[in-house]
Amino acid sequence: MSTVQPPTFAQSTWLVAEREIGSKLRSKSFIISFAILFVIALAGVIWAGFSAGNTSGTPVAVTSAAQQLLPSTTGLDITDVADRAAAEELLTDGDVDAAILEDTSSPTGFLVLAETDVPSSLLLGLSVPPTVELLDPDGGWNVLGYIVAVAFGGIFFFAAQMFGSTIAQSVVEEKQTRVVELLISAIPTRALLAGKVIGNTVLAMGQILVLAAIVVIGLTVTGQTDLLQGIGMPIAWFAIFFLFGFILLAALFAAAAAMVSRQEDIGTTTTPLILIVMAPYFLVIFLWNNPTVLTIMSYVPFSAPVGMPMRLFLGQAQWWEPLLSLVILLATCVWAIVLGAKIYENSLLRMGARVKLVEALRG
Repeated sequence: MSTVQPPTFAQSTWLVAEREIGSKLRSKSFIISFAILFVIALAGVIWAGFSAGNTSGTPVAVTSAAQQLLPSTTGLDITDVADRAAAEELLTDGDVDAAILEDTSSPTGFLVLAETDVPSSLLLGLSVPPTVELLDPDGGWNVLGYIVAVAFGGIFFFAAQMFGSTIAQSVVEEKQTRVVELLISAIPTRALLAGKVIGNTVLAMGQILVLAAIVVIGLTVTGQTDLLQGIGMPIAWFAIFFLFGFILLAALFAAAAAMVSRQEDIGTTTTPLILIVMAPYFLVIFLWNNPTVLTIMSYVPFSAPVGMPMRLFLGQAQWWEPLLSLVILLATCVWAIVLGAKIYENSLLRMGARVKLVEALRG
């Protein structure tokens, strides 16, 4: 008589992942929230692109010697000036946003002079980064930089909180209804945890890739290829960092939820994780132009998915820094998975009062 072979660990994990993905895709709230996010992102990119495209160009003052060295004058509204003094006068009066002057000490042969900050569209339009000099470096506000900071921070906060809370509610619901007892009688406990993490990671990454595609298509359609070249690499690194950062948080959310048996008690164990997710969002919004804060954020695993892409966009990071930050994030991710699996396994079948962290770690 033949016997039915139990599923392997990989098969069990994928079965749980399929269940998680299917349940979310059938959820009206999930579809509606994603549709709203999709429309907002698409409208924002198209509006920004057409707004930039409808302008006559960045107003700049250019000396005759510097104009001969410029690789391109596309997108510039040029005012000819005789010397630096005339250019500074136009800058101070607000008639131009920047000035381009000849500078023999610069690798490009010219420098960009501005009052408080240099227009991002001007720098992105130049094939080689020029020397930059600011008359009032402490008084500027880079609107494009702030928008990118809000976008990176908001997307990470929204996705991590939404899917993290979903994982926590799913774990507690299975405990409360005793479904988990049936599940772990058929599959290993760690396969159940792995399936939940993988399933929600697939959904979260799907959203990130769709949003990235919206940005690429929107900027291409509106003719903002210079801006696309400047933001393309930071977006790619954001997707990579988000993947491992989300896996880290997902494992911890599942472990934290396994320590309680009622939906009303989820907040007692997941609140610290929600605060960890909120911290990078508020830091990057309020301190996005602080190099010291961004550098620290880029090496802290919980904030690296926001901090490092932001530094790459602003041109503050060396080529090796994202690689080092990613290694730190990967090591922390492995640690979180091992720790989360232990807490999850030791707490999942314990009903009633909340399981203390020390008890969950001891088993």
